[in-house]
Amino acid sequence: MSVLAVCAAAGAAAALAASARWNWWRPRVAGVPVLMYHKFGDPAPGTRFKAIWSTGAAFRRQLEHLKRRGYAPMTFAELRDAEQGKIPMPARPVLITIDDGYANNYEVAYPLLKEFGMKANIFLVCEAMGGDSRFDAPFETAPPLPMLTWDQIREMQDSGVVEFGSHTLRHRNLAEIPLAQVREEVSGSKKLLEAKLGREVLGFAYPRGEGASEPEVRRCVFDAGYRYDFSTVKGITPSPWDRESGALKRVEPVNGVSLLDFHLLLTRGRTRINRRFWE
Repeated sequence: MSVLAVCAAAGAAAALAASARWNWWRPRVAGVPVLMYHKFGDPAPGTRFKAIWSTGAAFRRQLEHLKRRGYAPMTFAELRDAEQGKIPMPARPVLITIDDGYANNYEVAYPLLKEFGMKANIFLVCEAMGGDSRFDAPFETAPPLPMLTWDQIREMQDSGVVEFGSHTLRHRNLAEIPLAQVREEVSGSKKLLEAKLGREVLGFAYPRGEGASEPEVRRCVFDAGYRYDFSTVKGITPSPWDRESGALKRVEPVNGVSLLDFHLLLTRGRTRINRRFWE
């Protein structure tokens, strides 16, 4: 084979690989991308789900990317006000959401958010605050992690950098428990948060996404007074969002994701090489 033919074949292969990775056939999704994070720092020895960790260096690179590309991270209250026409909707809105409420959110993510002048929303497993993550025990093999304290939570809220939502009282599977217990988890956590924080709680995230596709469970969420509910289904929900279309989708920048794939998550809601949530 001639040198020219070899170069042409190599170029074709590279173009094919790039097109597959870039999902070039998929149009940009017109909506508000919602990023989903959990734990920050380096996974402890014995950690089973390392994909849901984000190192400080990785989170810094992603915040730099958001700033460089002109994204405006919003709180739930800002999103509501923009939808109601009280404030302008940014040209490139995005929601940064963090599930569970681990202490490393305060130690690693919060300083970086302040440094970049960006905002985030944290869903709290309410009864675990001030304790540890023993609710992780059915899924995680590493020792429990410390959770946020109420003093840390109030400090972050008072800074204007973080708004808080509910991740239930105890991180139970809402698809498997009786509706009376679903109401307790959903309404009880909202009342507790509002009493502790002195402000309306607008956002709710289903633990592990379970219950997000159950109409009766979702009805409990909205009957409790939440404005937004969030799933773990991957993608970008078109804007404007209508609750009847289902819980808001999210994208997860898993541990080790490249900036190229981060860009794809923000614009297409998917990337071919992004790992699944529970791997």
